[in-house]
Amino acid sequence: MMPALARVRQAYEQITLPLGRICMRMGLTANMLTYLSLALSILAGYLIAQALFWWGVVGILLVGLADVLDGATARAARTAGPYGTVLDHVTDRYAEFFILGGVMLSGAVAPIWVLFALFGMIMASYVRARAESTGMIASCNVGFAGRQEKLALLILGLLAQPLLPQIRILEWAVIAVGIASHITAAQRLDYTRRKLTAADASPDPPTKSGLAG
Repeated sequence: MMPALARVRQAYEQITLPLGRICMRMGLTANMLTYLSLALSILAGYLIAQALFWWGVVGILLVGLADVLDGATARAARTAGPYGTVLDHVTDRYAEFFILGGVMLSGAVAPIWVLFALFGMIMASYVRARAESTGMIASCNVGFAGRQEKLALLILGLLAQPLLPQIRILEWAVIAVGIASHITAAQRLDYTRRKLTAADASPDPPTKSGLAG
């Protein structure tokens, strides 16, 4: 099962390609936009840590915009490559750390639940990366929820927290992110087991794949 938002990736890439061409004309490169995304995630984490949750959401949306633009620019300039892919995924993990770190420092969520969610997000990404690095699985982007779905849950919690602080909606959103992440990691591990077991049983040589993230 592929994450819901990943299913529209092909259409999304075509729609955002003109934005990449605009960035090219402005002299921006994909890597520059990746670093901008990282800087914006630090800002978003700081705003959330100060309990400025709605401004934190604005920061997260800007992170997402920079993330969209770096991919679009790489496609428009035809500069997409293994290093850019690795850099993008590494900065994504740092962004998750800064944003969830801000949630923990805000005091709105118990630290144990932040760690639970953060560890789940890292493990879901790690399982995918290790699966694809075997060279026998072209894509392990499967499971209950991808990064976008989990960020959407977090954004909903951040928006609702100032309105109903007594219900601790943000904490429940973080718990949901953690559960979704650990389920996704388990699903990806099971998918990897089935693919590799089938490859071992097949007389045909495995196909070579690219880098994962």
